[in-house]
Amino acid sequence: MNPIIEAHDLSRWYGLILGLNKISFSIYPGITGLVGPNGAGKSTLIQLINGRIRPSSGSLTLFGKPPWNNPSVLRHIGYVPEKESVHEHMKPVPWLVSLGRISGIPSGVVEGLAREALQRVQLAEIHWNKPLRDYSKGMRQRVKLAQALLHRPKVLILDEPMNGLDPMARSMVGTILKDIAADGTDVIISSHILHELETLCSRMILMNWGRIIGSGTAEEIMRQTARVSIERVQIECSEPRKLLEILFSEDAINGYQLDRDTGLLEITIRDGDQFYPNIIGWIGRAGVSISAIKHQSKSIQSVFQQLTN
Repeated sequence: MNPIIEAHDLSRWYGLILGLNKISFSIYPGITGLVGPNGAGKSTLIQLINGRIRPSSGSLTLFGKPPWNNPSVLRHIGYVPEKESVHEHMKPVPWLVSLGRISGIPSGVVEGLAREALQRVQLAEIHWNKPLRDYSKGMRQRVKLAQALLHRPKVLILDEPMNGLDPMARSMVGTILKDIAADGTDVIISSHILHELETLCSRMILMNWGRIIGSGTAEEIMRQTARVSIERVQIECSEPRKLLEILFSEDAINGYQLDRDTGLLEITIRDGDQFYPNIIGWIGRAGVSISAIKHQSKSIQSVFQQLTN
């Protein structure tokens, strides 16, 4: 697949504050997640893709063209901002029609597009005669999504769309986004919570402090971060402190947690290739009896937590 968005050594400063620091990446068709804690640079990157700000250095292209000050590119973008931005006294169809007319959609087709967009976000017609102030948070979010789809964009960008939604509303939004992507609209969605996007996105870009710390499919990110030690092993044994002495002397672990009440020892191993072939010998040298060993395999969530820490 050819990328829809490409960046090379992209940086953005706000005075003396560095928002993005020489990042390079490609975004491909499908659903892509931008994941990172608050302050990671996600919103800055979204503003650059939206053409609302320009790069301080480096380059960013959408469909091979820079989005800054380029209406031929921007007309293909739909955007759902994080902040609440609906006119609460209006009903959804008139509100969408007004936005469409402001955007230049001809009056003869705009109402039909508004109704089509509301149907696309699965907002039942029974609610269309209610003012937006009577809508739940999840329903308002779907109306915001409908306005982004009004002009049938090629790329849909959502900034923290799950914030404030209950689990049922989050599931509904996720299902709608999958349907939108299946219809051929590429989706970029940001969140500071990885598990919200892990099952939704085909690819992810993990960000922290204005840098990219991993990108690609979950499997590709795991390979990229293979040297990050986040594998944990739980051991129930008779004298855990004796075993810890051996493990630290062999430089086999990065850290541990010991439950004094149960004697359960949880260790973070440094290198699985070193640890697993030698653990039986180390147990023998410690002279302890083992009742249970449980391995906790690493996940992309644990990789992300360790990298951002």
